Formats: sequence, C-alpha cells, structure tokens
Amino acid sequence: MNLHKRILKATSVRLFLAWVASLYLRLVLSTVRWETTHPATVRELILSHRPLITCFWHGRLMMMRAGLPNQRPIHALISEHRDGLLISRALRNLGVYTVASARRRERQPVLRTMVRLLAEGNLIAITPDGPRGPRMRAKAGAIKLAQLSGVPVIPASGSVKRRILLGTWDRFCVALPFSRGIILAGEPIDVPRDATEAELERLRHLLEDRLNALTAAADEHFGQPTVEPAAAPKRAKDGAGHARA
Repeated sequence: MNLHKRILKATSVRLFLAWVASLYLRLVLSTVRWETTHPATVRELILSHRPLITCFWHGRLMMMRAGLPNQRPIHALISEHRDGLLISRALRNLGVYTVASARRRERQPVLRTMVRLLAEGNLIAITPDGPRGPRMRAKAGAIKLAQLSGVPVIPASGSVKRRILLGTWDRFCVALPFSRGIILAGEPIDVPRDATEAELERLRHLLEDRLNALTAAADEHFGQPTVEPAAAPKRAKDGAGHARA
C-alpha cells in the first residue's frame, strides 16, 4: 500500500476530511438559493409528519439535505465502506443520523432496524444505486422496505446552476456555493404488503424511471447536460422465472 493511501486510511485524517466536507455542505446549503417543487400529495405527507422513505441517486447525495424537512429526524442508509463512513460522519455533523448498510447475507437486521425507525415516525433516506452502482439503476431495497413497513417511497432529485461533475462511477455532482438550486420530488410510490415478486420488480423499475426523469428535469431546468444512467445490469432469475435484484 502506498503512502498516500495509508494517510487517507488514518482515522484522524478521515475525521478531518469529514469535518471539512460538513463545513462545505453548510456553505452550499446556506448560500445556494434553493427552489423546491413537490406534488400536492408529497406536501400533504410532509405536513402530516408521517414516516417517509425518500430516494436520491448517489450522485445527487450532496443535495439530499436541502430536499429533506429540517424539523424531522432523518436517518440515511450509508455504506460501511471507508468512503461511506466519511460521508456518514459529514452528514452526522449536519444532524443526519446514519444507518450502516450491510452485505447481502446481513441485510435482514438492517431492514428490521429501518422498519423500527419508520414505526417510530422517522424519515429514511436511501440512495438506491449505492454504494457502488451501476449508476442510476435502482436496487430492490427501498421497495422491499416500503413493503415491510407500509410507508410510501418518495423519489426526489436535484441540480444546481453552477456545479462540477466528478469522473466517479456515479458522476457525483458537486454543487458550488452562491448559486441556484432546485429539488424535485415525484409522486409517492405505495407498495402493497402482499405484492408479488413480479409486482415488486415493476415498482422497482417505476422508482428507477421516476428518479431518472426527475434528474433529467432538474438538469434541464438550468440548461445542464443530463447525466445518463449506466447500462442496465443483467438480473438473475429464480426457478420460477422471476428476476432477482
């Protein structure tokens, strides 16, 4: 391992980077003129203080805090990878609690934790293409959580007039201060508790389509080039011929 990787792995360095990231996020959130556009159904859900599941693409994670109610407890699902831990610490400095995601074989305890948090009236934020992609392709977790909890999923995205798109897998959008920004939310997606595997897959695809449409609309609002989704992943099928996420 080379020296610069060893330095970046040091706990003290990562804590410092998280502190710097949170300061920059505060600067962006306070100096960007944010416009929010929510359907009436979403506004009613927010005003009713019901628990909610909101989904942003990983590349728009920086704008997530601007699109969430300040008065509500917020818990974000973040990867346990060291980059996810850095993001987790930065968000914690902004008052966003984090729930560590897990490997496939450990997902049930994480789902139970999130169901409990929703039952307590909290708001859960998920990046359904994280932590490693493919970019702008939704995994099944948010839809499964909605089925187990009976809580609707609200797709949302955002963009800014002045930004830098990084060359990362998610084309991470770095908002620049003293700009204009927009947050768009789509219609809530309700997932029946008795939904079949085929229905869950249809709703997963609906979430993906709505998130991509919202992202394109937010970019087009400022005349920005639209970030395209990665190629759709091939999905394995079970013995009944159903697609598996």
